[in-house]
Amino acid sequence: MTGAWPVKAIRAAEREAMAHLPSGGLMRRAAAGLARRCAALLADAGGVYGARVVLLVGGGDNGGDALYAGAALARRGAVVRAVAGVQDERVHRAGLAALRAAGGRLVELTDLRDRPPVLVVDGLLGIGGHGGLRPDAARLASAADEWRANGAVLVAVDLPSGVDADTGEVAGAAITADVTVAFGSLKTGLLAGDGAVRAGLVEVVDIGLSFPEPPAARLVTAEAVSDWWPRPGPNDDKYTRGVVGIAAGSEQYPGAAILSTGGALSGPAGYVRYAGAARDAVRTAHPEVVSARSVAEAGRAQAWVVGSGLGTDDDAADAVRWVLSTDLPVLLDADGLTIVSRDLHLLRDRRAPTVLTPHDREFARLAGDVGPDRIDAARRAARDLGATVLLKGYRTVIAGPDDGPAYVVAAGVPELATAGTGDVLSGVIGSLLAGGLAPAEAAAAGAFVHGIAGRLASEAGPVVASRVLGRLPEAVGRVVS
Repeated sequence: MTGAWPVKAIRAAEREAMAHLPSGGLMRRAAAGLARRCAALLADAGGVYGARVVLLVGGGDNGGDALYAGAALARRGAVVRAVAGVQDERVHRAGLAALRAAGGRLVELTDLRDRPPVLVVDGLLGIGGHGGLRPDAARLASAADEWRANGAVLVAVDLPSGVDADTGEVAGAAITADVTVAFGSLKTGLLAGDGAVRAGLVEVVDIGLSFPEPPAARLVTAEAVSDWWPRPGPNDDKYTRGVVGIAAGSEQYPGAAILSTGGALSGPAGYVRYAGAARDAVRTAHPEVVSARSVAEAGRAQAWVVGSGLGTDDDAADAVRWVLSTDLPVLLDADGLTIVSRDLHLLRDRRAPTVLTPHDREFARLAGDVGPDRIDAARRAARDLGATVLLKGYRTVIAGPDDGPAYVVAAGVPELATAGTGDVLSGVIGSLLAGGLAPAEAAAAGAFVHGIAGRLASEAGPVVASRVLGRLPEAVGRVVS
């Protein structure tokens, strides 16, 4: 998995690397990686020679990176022009000299109105920037938006200007990139929230940084999920593979029960039990599932999934309390989260593993507003509640109650934000818990294959939960080799 670090750790790693390199060596490494990626994008658009490239440069090292990369492109025949978002005397002098020596020029924005670029490189602000862009830089960001709308590819240097490198917050005008070339490591602000939306495709260029401490977050990959996924051995039976209990749905919402149990059937558990009022609907949809009237009558399980479509009346609350009183791993979703939000001691006093899967409004009832820093919010809630928290969103964030790195899952698509898809997700995570996977890894692996199923469903038309469930076995097969 690819790690992401906060600015403080990145600055320390840069200082350590620069102490062992000639002056400017780290910038030259970064600029060379940036130039290679830009050249590849230009090749896809028709070639480097003669291509019009615009550099948006500020007064810091990111501007220098852009200028040196622009010089490399100019030497290959690109027509490179730089526009400053600061006073000219604040532009990186050595970088500008390199650009001019290669045939590039520093111009005014008005000089480019009739000459739209093929590629725009954003080097206005670096990882030390905070808040929205200042007026001159914001004017360039607006021009970049216009060029991008007309087909130009926008590449951000290290992170899009106007995005907070630690939190991903966008507090005002900011750049929206198609590709972000990150130097040395991912920045935590690129992984979730507005920062992830603004960054586009993120690629990390190795410039020789090393980090003595673990990352704040890790981006989950298919390889990691495949390594984590429990697989049956020759001596396993349906019980040793794991038994997952599902307490979801009701007479009013039988679909939640069908979707949750269906998700569990696509996981590694060998046996799925259902307990609740929708048992007739579940038996019809999934004859493999064994059903009972209540959680107390369901029989033994290795993990429980509780809450989707369950309701919030006394019977539902009793079911939630009964399951939480066991020493088994429990996943709580939807109505289950509403019930425990009334008495958080149900979570804080629990010693067995608990996984919570809130969206933003459910999270607010449990732990306050999410705010702009989604990774920090999930970690804060996990520590406070003593549970693993899966915060749903465009990028799913998973944090455990310890101080280890958070996981971020980028496999999904925005179309997954539709009714019932969370029920499917809960089921597959519960199956992973029953199969013996640790809570954070179960949540991350489940979210990853669920995201792939959403992508597959979106290729065939509108995404609805039943179609996501239908593509889930294929998604598992693609990831778990």
